[in-house]
Amino acid sequence: MPAPEPVPAVVEADVLVVGGGPAGTWAAVAAAEAGASVVLADKGYCGTSGSAAAGGNNLWYLPPGPARAESIDRRTAQGGSLTDRGWMHRTVDETYRRIERLAEFGYPFPVDEDGRQRRGSLQGPQYLRTMRRAVHRRGVRILDHSPALELLVDADGAVGGAAGVHRQDGWRPWRVHAKATVLATGGCAFLSGAFGLNVDTGDGALFAAEAGAELSGMEFSNAYALSPAYGNHTKGLMMQFATYYDEGGTVIPADGLGGREVLARHVVAGGRVFARLDKAPAGLHAAMRTAQPNYFIPLDKAGIDPFTTPYEVRFVLEGTVRGTGGLRLVSADCATTVPGLFAAGDVATRELVTGGISGGGSHNAAWAISSGSWAGAGAARAGARRAGLGPLRPAGRAGLRPAGRPAGSAGTADVVAAVQGEVVPLERNYFRTGERLRGSLATLDDVWAAVTAGLGGGTAYDVLKARQAAAMAAHARWMYRAALARDESRAMHRRDDRQATDPGLARRLLTGGLDEVWTRYEPEDTAVAA
Repeated sequence: MPAPEPVPAVVEADVLVVGGGPAGTWAAVAAAEAGASVVLADKGYCGTSGSAAAGGNNLWYLPPGPARAESIDRRTAQGGSLTDRGWMHRTVDETYRRIERLAEFGYPFPVDEDGRQRRGSLQGPQYLRTMRRAVHRRGVRILDHSPALELLVDADGAVGGAAGVHRQDGWRPWRVHAKATVLATGGCAFLSGAFGLNVDTGDGALFAAEAGAELSGMEFSNAYALSPAYGNHTKGLMMQFATYYDEGGTVIPADGLGGREVLARHVVAGGRVFARLDKAPAGLHAAMRTAQPNYFIPLDKAGIDPFTTPYEVRFVLEGTVRGTGGLRLVSADCATTVPGLFAAGDVATRELVTGGISGGGSHNAAWAISSGSWAGAGAARAGARRAGLGPLRPAGRAGLRPAGRPAGSAGTADVVAAVQGEVVPLERNYFRTGERLRGSLATLDDVWAAVTAGLGGGTAYDVLKARQAAAMAAHARWMYRAALARDESRAMHRRDDRQATDPGLARRLLTGGLDEVWTRYEPEDTAVAA
């Protein structure tokens, strides 16, 4: 097999896509099909890393008809009245069309007994393998194992590409100068060990904030999932068939939308939770194993039949991956508040289509497809309009260019542990109070001061880890500032000291800043047209 073609230290392109999951690959396809020259840089190997590649993905996939309107009505009510019906209709319609394209790309959809393809879910490994092939066939240059470290901006603050390192080429630096950039770097799961999510440390949002981008919905970033205590698989599809028990074998009533909260309060009170998939019909057992084999592997290794034997489960933080918060979008083509910068997938806010509740696998998967396609096409158009690139400067700071004496690798693990100590516990993040939020913010503000003063330096590997730690610290502060500002309970944002929902606060809450984090409610007259 021939060696890969060496990559120049500086690559010129019309569009740079940062991230190689569903949103990034759809963005690359759309930009290339619009006639742009495209580079895609992935932190891992494009097509294998990230949450979607790790398991099965349900889809918000509905053919035209009344079922669409009914689904949108339900989501609007559940999402705390923060969705946008125009964006929701547009997303489900775009997803429906793009899945037809995916079939054309060669994705092997299963066929039912009548010969019709079943298109309501995707197997991650096959899905991303198909998308990588589609990206490659359209002439996109893929930089695998090439994490970005920062954005590049011109004298006016417009983004003109990014810089990073090649992990498998001696950590050699790379720069891509591009007329438009799409961030598709995923959300932030705080290195919690959730299935496939340790690559998602929130880097893209940090890069964007350093360039002046705004965020939205960060208070809705406290998504937790249930995983078998014997593994880390957090896909929730299986749990619809579960009955829950305490350690004494007594059933815990945890049905419906409030069921997860009942289980969480049981854990916070010091109890343990066990699940048994005894609601699954026997005829469905084999199909469940085929749909999500990774869920059953650790249980099988432990000698547990989950259909007959209760097994312990635990809560795992998924943060902004299954949550809602992310970069604010200001146009139908997913432009951010920074010129030249677009966002797609989990790095962008999903409030427009999910409101303040988790998009789970279905809505988030549809959003990745749709927003990626819109952002890629929008970036191609923006690149075509941009005459050229002037001198570019690096925008990165925290964990990359410390204000004081660089600490090298020292301190990164401490930063990660300190952030996790404030955001992982259910009693701090799932069940919030003003007092606990203020206490966590005091700690996190001190952590951020230490990050900006000394975190960074050392080897390129040290710098990558420092940037990830800095991104996690930034996310924690955005989340909790927004949670403190939203003085009510709404959707997944729970304030035990403000349990009522205030009808006057049915507006999206904006957040931004790094050293000084700010919040403000979005004015009612600034809705983004779909």
